Amino acid sequence: MSFDKNSIYALLNNKHIHFKYTEHRPVYSMEELDALDMPADAVICKNLFLRNSNDKQHFLLTVPAATPIDLKQLATSLGSSRLSFASAERLEKYLRLQSGLVSPFGLLNDTSKSVIFVSSKNLPPSAIIGIHPNDNTATVWLTFGDLLALLSELQVEVKLVEM
Repeated sequence: MSFDKNSIYALLNNKHIHFKYTEHRPVYSMEELDALDMPADAVICKNLFLRNSNDKQHFLLTVPAATPIDLKQLATSLGSSRLSFASAERLEKYLRLQSGLVSPFGLLNDTSKSVIFVSSKNLPPSAIIGIHPNDNTATVWLTFGDLLALLSELQVEVKLVEM
């Protein structure tokens, strides 16, 4: 089974995780998302699907949109070899997502538990974050702490690093 928007909403409800969502036109970039009217008290996150240089590790990085990303420093923080963007084929293989739909909710589709979730130590658990529900026509709003708890319950490896 692949988790789509409606099955993610159902899962969050079943787990009693408080969330809201905003339906909107499809967005494929942070610039397009910025053009939408989103809640001012929430942290919009960007998501990157990365791999190390020997293709043995994959990472899903979720950080506030304004966070600069230094892949060399991130690799050092993770104790990894050089990082680069993973291909669309790898995104489909591991998370069953297409380019433009990268989201931490894609980790629900990673039945092999091969992908490590990475985020910033500076993002407080109480922060309301906005992420796609594996569909770029909506944004889900939930606390970062609730996302981390869900990933932990699903036995996803989580690494929080200095960014």
